[in-house]
Amino acid sequence: MKTALSILGGFLVLIGIVWILQGINILPGSFMTGQIKWAINGAISFVIGAGLLIFANRSRFGKSK
Repeated sequence: MKTALSILGGFLVLIGIVWILQGINILPGSFMTGQIKWAINGAISFVIGAGLLIFANRSRFGKSK
């Protein structure tokens, strides 16, 4: 379960970064280029992905053994 959440979270983070860059017109070549709604969607995707990564790996942060 942790592995699946980590993979999904990492995927959402990467997709979010691409969408943000396309939305703010840094990464051209798509219908999304230059449309701010894709930058917003990318930011939402990034935040959800980062949250999944933190949730999936939270038990590792507290262990000192």
